[in-house]
Amino acid sequence: MSATSLAQAIKTLTAKLSKLQFQPYGEPIVQLSTEMSALPTIAWLAAQPCYPKIYWKGRDTQEEVAAIGGCKDFVFDDSTDDNQMSLEYQRQRSLSSNQDIRYYGGVAFDRQTTSWPEYGRAHFVLPRVEMRRSGNQYRLVVNLNIESCDAETERQLAIEALQQLTPPAPLPPPNKINLLARSDRPDRNRWTELVNKITHDKFIKETPKVVLSRLTQLEVDEKVDPWMLLACWQGRNSNSFQFGFQFDADSAFISCTPERLYRRRQRELFTEALAGTTTRGLNEEEDRLLANQLLEDGKNSHENQLVREHIVDALTPLSHYVGADELAKVFKLSHIQHLHRAIRAELKAGVDDFQILQALHPTPAVGGLPKESALNFIRQQEGYARGWYAGACGYFNKYESEFAVAIRSALIEPNRINLFAGAGIVKGSEAAAEWSELENKLATVLSILTEL
Repeated sequence: MSATSLAQAIKTLTAKLSKLQFQPYGEPIVQLSTEMSALPTIAWLAAQPCYPKIYWKGRDTQEEVAAIGGCKDFVFDDSTDDNQMSLEYQRQRSLSSNQDIRYYGGVAFDRQTTSWPEYGRAHFVLPRVEMRRSGNQYRLVVNLNIESCDAETERQLAIEALQQLTPPAPLPPPNKINLLARSDRPDRNRWTELVNKITHDKFIKETPKVVLSRLTQLEVDEKVDPWMLLACWQGRNSNSFQFGFQFDADSAFISCTPERLYRRRQRELFTEALAGTTTRGLNEEEDRLLANQLLEDGKNSHENQLVREHIVDALTPLSHYVGADELAKVFKLSHIQHLHRAIRAELKAGVDDFQILQALHPTPAVGGLPKESALNFIRQQEGYARGWYAGACGYFNKYESEFAVAIRSALIEPNRINLFAGAGIVKGSEAAAEWSELENKLATVLSILTEL
């Protein structure tokens, strides 16, 4: 049997839609799908004519999703509080028992500060069309939402969306980008001031960790294709989460991040403490030496242990059981290595994703300890709005969810690339060493941009 082409898959789904009988008291979210032949996922997504465009690839799964359009799009802006977000989350989650229905989106780093306008404090989308890969199997999926639209109108909108799909086109060739200017916020002098404030004996006694971050803005003289950049980044860090959200033509948020916030399957939850950093070696022997030094380094070990303890404490009220690695291992990326501890929990009945997000996000690996004290310092001193940087991005449905922490990320805007990096400041931290750590964390994406 020959593989089903995109055109054939569209034809099959259109026929299914035409014959679809809506049940008077059926679930308001309906999903249809058909198998199809393999396509280059990011290139296919980039070629589509409508927005939003969403890409998701898990860190340690054979799963990849490209999604376009929206049959349900909800944005929580600066006027929305946590209670409203929780109620809407629960309502959406209850609309379908189909475990293949997914809402994709993200939650900002700090839900109490001004958010990026296009992204909001939280923004989730039930896509109109998805191309999903699981291992070597591909499916074309179409979603319908008849909760707020009559069934016949929704059927027609779904058929029109399928008819607009185009085959993948080659991503634009990576041409070298002309960097006109670079600015850092906070700059080097301000960074030193802030690190000295945090490590002052009186402050560090009350707030033992603050994750201080930096916005690096690159001014460029041409349009940067976010999907080309993500595809290149993906090739350098294949053992990371990779995702992108483009809600309109002018702005895209992309990330190639190592850190899982959590993964939930029913009541089983997996998370981790990822904190403590060093560089990669130039050869295998040097790499192993640096890894061993990281494992033995008191400052980095203390930082990772703080994160582990906080996550265990946060999950304990929501769980029957929480277990965490006693000893840290080394998690390797292309330019850096992190200390890593795996954590597993069995959730109590009725615990939902929003409760988990409230408990875990932001973790001490991106905020600090105690959480509120560290967040207040960041709000008052850091000097820019983090938005979705260090936020939680992923998907949820009634039965499962997965969120990553967007720590290696970029916001692409017209003539500007915004890059982000952070470092955990604890007792013994030195401003110059932490600044170098920021540069190491940007090394992969900067190397791509300077080689283009």
